[in-house]
Amino acid sequence: MTIDKTFDPAAIEAKWYAHWESTGAFRPERPDAEPYTIVNPPPNVTGSLHIGHALDNTLQDILIRHARLQGKDALWVVGTDHAGIATQMVVERQMAQYQQKRTDFTRDEFVAKVWEWKEESGGEITRQLRRLGCSMDWENERFTMDEGFSKAVIKVFVDLYNQGLLYRDKRLVNWDPKLKTAISDLEVETREINGGFWHFRYPLADGVRLANGADHIVVATTRPETMLADMAVAVHPDDERYQSVIGKHIEQPITGRRFRIVADEYADPTLGSGAVKITPGHDFNDFELAKRAGYKPNQMLNMFDNEAHVIQTADERIPNEFIGLDRFDARKLVVERMKALNLLVPFVDKDGSTHDAEPRTIQVPFGDRGGVVIEPWLTDQWYVNAEVLAQKPIEAVKSGAIQIVPKSWEKTFFNWMENIQPWCVSRQLWWGHQIPVWYGPSNEMLRALAGGDKDEMARLVREERDQHVFVNESESEALKAAEEYYGDSYYVTVGQMMLEPEKLQSGKRGTAIFRDPDVLDTWFSSALWPFGTLGWPDQTRELDRHYPNDVLVSGFDILFFWDARMAMQGIHFMKEVPWKTLYLHGLVRAADGSKMSKSKGNTVDPLGLIDQYGADALRFFMAAMESQGRDIKMDESRVAGYRNFATKLWNAARFAQSNGIGGSHSISAPKAELAVNRWIIGEVVETVEKLNKAFAEFRFDGMADAIYHFVWDQFCDWYLELIKPAFVDGEKQDMDPESQMVAGWVLDQILVMLHPFMPFVTEELWHALADPASPRAYDLIHAQWPEPKAEVDTGAKAEVEWLIRLVGEVRTAKNELGIAPGAKMDAFVRDASPATEQRIARQQSALARLARLDSVTPGDAPEGGSVQLVVDEATFVLPLAGVIDLDAERARISKAIEAATKEAASLSARLSNAAFVEKAKPEAVEKARADHAEKTAEAERLTAALARLG
Repeated sequence: MTIDKTFDPAAIEAKWYAHWESTGAFRPERPDAEPYTIVNPPPNVTGSLHIGHALDNTLQDILIRHARLQGKDALWVVGTDHAGIATQMVVERQMAQYQQKRTDFTRDEFVAKVWEWKEESGGEITRQLRRLGCSMDWENERFTMDEGFSKAVIKVFVDLYNQGLLYRDKRLVNWDPKLKTAISDLEVETREINGGFWHFRYPLADGVRLANGADHIVVATTRPETMLADMAVAVHPDDERYQSVIGKHIEQPITGRRFRIVADEYADPTLGSGAVKITPGHDFNDFELAKRAGYKPNQMLNMFDNEAHVIQTADERIPNEFIGLDRFDARKLVVERMKALNLLVPFVDKDGSTHDAEPRTIQVPFGDRGGVVIEPWLTDQWYVNAEVLAQKPIEAVKSGAIQIVPKSWEKTFFNWMENIQPWCVSRQLWWGHQIPVWYGPSNEMLRALAGGDKDEMARLVREERDQHVFVNESESEALKAAEEYYGDSYYVTVGQMMLEPEKLQSGKRGTAIFRDPDVLDTWFSSALWPFGTLGWPDQTRELDRHYPNDVLVSGFDILFFWDARMAMQGIHFMKEVPWKTLYLHGLVRAADGSKMSKSKGNTVDPLGLIDQYGADALRFFMAAMESQGRDIKMDESRVAGYRNFATKLWNAARFAQSNGIGGSHSISAPKAELAVNRWIIGEVVETVEKLNKAFAEFRFDGMADAIYHFVWDQFCDWYLELIKPAFVDGEKQDMDPESQMVAGWVLDQILVMLHPFMPFVTEELWHALADPASPRAYDLIHAQWPEPKAEVDTGAKAEVEWLIRLVGEVRTAKNELGIAPGAKMDAFVRDASPATEQRIARQQSALARLARLDSVTPGDAPEGGSVQLVVDEATFVLPLAGVIDLDAERARISKAIEAATKEAASLSARLSNAAFVEKAKPEAVEKARADHAEKTAEAERLTAALARLG
């Protein structure tokens, strides 16, 4: 196949990906080989490829393609997450276009609509991952709601419950009043908004006064509406101002509620008045403080419904005028009422003006999907005892069973895991894994009901003993468990009680059990990904072979939300770590280093970059920029540069093909006599060693650097030039057979080494360079990782590197002096060692062709102007008589030195000005530094050039 003159990434990408997938190239079918496994962080089924996905998946594909080339049984598990909130929102928005609401349908009808949407529109991101070149095992694509995976999720819930590690509790959660569900910390984004800080007087009850005679305590808050559910005021136990009133009571003015003044170190005497109002049902810190003060969660007051409208509290103290108000309307009314009671302490600004509140910039939590302010809300939810599950992952990281790369993240991991809080796993949605829990009346409650004992019923409700919980993997199992619990006196139904005459005639009473309507947090199901995708709880061949996984590639931002939870569940249920290495990469940021966001308009579409530059260029950019522990700054010019790199390789392959160079049939390096060929074989050996070391250390930037410089510098710029056939009497000579053989072998090694990074262009050239008479029987994706079985020839390496230095010096000197590159010159050499003289003799032809030196003669040069080049111990003198006007050239260089020095000095003065560095835009300061370095280097280079002129 003749290589086209023009490199067109789009055409070859479409062709080769379809070929790989259709031939099953991504399937692990090497049963006798060492297994290698990666599981892809499952993207949301609603998602589309963003630049973070492009980074994460490129790094994984590099590892999996490399393992495949090493001959391993490489499995890259792929799938999508059902994304409870996101997917439900998408479908509800779609329904709204037809004036429909979720509640217009039964739960089963709505879930059926979601499945319909998933089949028709879900999974766009998986098609986009193919555009990127991801070699995933699509034949076994998984989904967190598919039947097998759902079986695993339900079993884990039931097992954890039976082991006492999963329980129902009343605690505060991040509540989204728009979506009407609890959300995780990851789904909360903190924004700075302009708010207020109100100060109020809380009257002391029973005639109590402070030491200073005041009959009140001043408290401050950014959320006055929560005053309606206050249950205490806290002061520091050592604050002398309040020693006499600790344990005394406040009479809250609007509600008339009496509550204690409690001592707690949370109250900071140096902030405001040192007294803090405590609303445990609506503030995370207040919740913990109230527990320390002896309040139980079921005693804490809740003043909001699930849409953040005011409702009556259990003690019925909120005035009716507040009931039903939105929380922010309630805020305004509270301030009005406190102001009317003369209990608002006005804020006085610098000019003496008074305001109801002190202006403050406040950190406010918003739901990233609902887009409204998150409300801490006291509610019953299901929790996992994360503290117990965290112990073994901590031990695994400490022992090295799990290696975190970069190691610097270990400290963060330990800090979070050692202080971990209970994990809320329930969500108030319809789409997701419905919690396998059924509730029925307790036997105590049934007896109270039968006896009509209302006081006993109230006591049971108050003590939360009115219900019995049935946790089972299926409805039939739950029904059987209920029948055993209630005994022969009752018959049990699910959902509602059916009065069946024959059972009533037998003297039985009826009762019913109801399933928990909540679903599980998507992080709960995705925590099972490393083993649930391999068939667990069934003991499958894949599970035996591919668990534990080898490596997990993840953004550091989900270290706790996903990675740590996989470690907990994997070790707990599989008794082994889920993966041996956890590689944490940084974020892709905008060019100025800021975080990308749609609101800033600085996001980058990776598909647009692929359309413009090709997937190979984007992939190589990601690898080259991925330096452990650092974020990546998006730089489109670098992507364009790597497109040029692919083009450079393309043109090198065209040159090779036009000179009879084809694909090699040898894994080992061929025998070579010529120094240039022995040198390039050694360069391959060193490059393979660098790559192997970088892969072992997960240094993606080191991998990219090694292969890039070998291809561009050693192979394209020098080796092909050194072996290029000469022209004799205007006719091109044939390339010597040894160089053809070695060049074909080296080009093969390049394609294999570069394949994990640039799979498309390398596969295309692999086939294009195949011997037409003996086509390769396999695709590059299934080739073998280089094993040159050769040594670096130090003599050949030293000689060729000397030749490259000499040619480079001659070319640089010509360029600096304005001499045409093709101008032929003579050279005279002084102080050359015998080894250098022998090299000159052997490389005379190369020097004539590459440096355009007609002759290199030992001894002194003729009198007159010249340029002197020092290479190793020898000085090469190139006479300039008749080539350039020496006086004019000295004057030109001197003038250029003066200009560069002057500009460098000006930039230095600007950078020395503290005002400029502090006040100028960061990019302006950065540009000034870069310009200063450039001008300084230019002055030094020109000075050296002037010194070389004899």
